[in-house]
Amino acid sequence: MLVVTRKTEESIIIADNIEIVVLEVAKDRVKLGITAPKNVKIIRNELRNAQDANLDSSKAVSKAAIDAFLQLNKSKEG
Repeated sequence: MLVVTRKTEESIIIADNIEIVVLEVAKDRVKLGITAPKNVKIIRNELRNAQDANLDSSKAVSKAAIDAFLQLNKSKEG
């Protein structure tokens, strides 16, 4: 991990086309501005983690649900 110290209005450049500017520092928060091409996806980490958790939970199927599905199919066949 690269650790960089910046002051308000200072920036860093990533890969020649992404600029991150420190806009404001107050108490325990830092406000950043990001300039990047439209094809670069930018998302807060906590939102990505929530999306991952939602995706994982939507994939999870309980054994009871599978058993109920199989039982339903058996009753349709017989």
